[in-house]
Amino acid sequence: MRPLAALALPLLAICAYPAAADVLIDNVRGISPDGKGGLERFTGLLVNDDGRIAAVYREKEKRPKKVAYKVNGKGRVVVPGMIDAHAHVMDTGFAKMTLDLSATRSLDEALARITAYVAAHPDRAWIEGGGWNQVNWGLDRMPTAAELDRATGGKPAFLTRVDGHAAWVNSAALAAGKVTETTPDPAGGRIERLPGSKKPAGVLVDAAQALVAAKMPKPRPSDRDTAFGEAQLEFLKQGVTAVADMGTTIHDWQAYRRAADAGNLRIRVIAYAHGVDDMTLIGGPGPTPWLYDDRLKMQGVKLYLDGALGSRGAWLKTSYADAPDVTGLPALSETQLGNHMSRAAIDNFQVAVHAIGDKANEMVLDTIEQLSATYKGDRRWRVEHAQVVDPTDIPRFGEHGTIASMQPQHQASDRLMAEARLGPDRLTGAYAWKSLGASGATLAFGSDTPVEPAQPFTGMSVAISRQGVDGQPVGGWQPQERLTIGEAMAAYTTGAAYAMFAEDRLGRLARGKRADFLFIDRDPTTATPESLRQTKVLETWINGQQAWSATRGAAKPGSSSPR
Repeated sequence: MRPLAALALPLLAICAYPAAADVLIDNVRGISPDGKGGLERFTGLLVNDDGRIAAVYREKEKRPKKVAYKVNGKGRVVVPGMIDAHAHVMDTGFAKMTLDLSATRSLDEALARITAYVAAHPDRAWIEGGGWNQVNWGLDRMPTAAELDRATGGKPAFLTRVDGHAAWVNSAALAAGKVTETTPDPAGGRIERLPGSKKPAGVLVDAAQALVAAKMPKPRPSDRDTAFGEAQLEFLKQGVTAVADMGTTIHDWQAYRRAADAGNLRIRVIAYAHGVDDMTLIGGPGPTPWLYDDRLKMQGVKLYLDGALGSRGAWLKTSYADAPDVTGLPALSETQLGNHMSRAAIDNFQVAVHAIGDKANEMVLDTIEQLSATYKGDRRWRVEHAQVVDPTDIPRFGEHGTIASMQPQHQASDRLMAEARLGPDRLTGAYAWKSLGASGATLAFGSDTPVEPAQPFTGMSVAISRQGVDGQPVGGWQPQERLTIGEAMAAYTTGAAYAMFAEDRLGRLARGKRADFLFIDRDPTTATPESLRQTKVLETWINGQQAWSATRGAAKPGSSSPR
């Protein structure tokens, strides 16, 4: 792991424009959602000394004669800072500090990489990492502990699947967790077994992961600080200026507070606690106010209702097409879900529920309908992922102010696997962005990083094309669900801001909003899907300060430089 001090050096060394006086950003090709479903264009911005936009200028409109700083945009494209509506901030950082298997394309390649990692890190008590996907390896099964044993040299290993809903463990890790053939599957989890046996095969799904995870060394506060530094730098590079952190623990929250206290919190983190216990530890009687100049807020709670398609933990109404005896893994009963949602809503915490399968989505919609009769007002119930929805349930998303928090990149990555898992009859309700938006639900897009990279322009490309990086399938997968570029951009800006009760501050480049914006290398409204995917962020600005530059790296808040 790299020490935090090493990550802090570029923050101290790189300078930014100060927000201590008015700054005129001029001679730009500006594009912003107008908040009414369309896009508006501008050529200049005036940012006042508190980091908010004081004026937006169109072509030929008069600019102020006297400003403290003037930035010549040289005709470059400016868009709002992107908002990742569903991210796992700390997991993103830790993924950069541990073994990464996301690029492996075969089991043998993964084992070779693990072997090399073990040799290069003799001081590690456990081998930790993740990103593997047996589908990408061409396997029709999960990997085994015996296979992992060959690469780990007797050290316990815990490697999470790309979706975070399963862990590949070796024999030493199973022994540490005392997982044997007599160990029952925990509620909401499954221990994969060897064919014809009760012996653990080496993969733990959903809640079963905790059997071994509880025995692993806990990250130190300094490890968390380093992880946040890694994650923040990645968000800045990709033009993400605000994130909804799904599953914030009290330890994560303290790391964000430490970064802010040290002046190193650049992005905006809107936290959704990891269950009710962390919700009350962090928020106490209710959501926190905006802290650190609108950079940190604890808004609500994240609840899990089911698992993921790739590990067959997503909860379906009928069996998986490729596993007739499996319907998924519900994490909560309807009563438990209602109790948790009520506990949060009574103190005005916003509720976000992970629901991937059609049965999970039906249950959360049922619960929202029941609770809306009791908890009046603007609740903005969030359904996270909403990947597989029964078409008869799609209109229900338009009721009660429900947010459809979705991740376009999942559709491109999951296409072939989803076809195998679901069969043809359930595909019309899969990743159905257009239909959900048409129901009246607000679309809020994110990445689910580190499951997918936090690359909003890649997400927009998928949203408008329904195609992967290879351009397949021709014409797009379920093409009736394609979005326009305006709809896709809004889901990463105004929709995402609305989804976290931040539309009064974020999402648009308009008077009174926070001056969070990007310089990018092309106009996304005229780019092809392939070109849009290749968009490069040139500069990231937050609160009217340059937070990151492709040529100079990251900047520390409050530092200054000549124009």
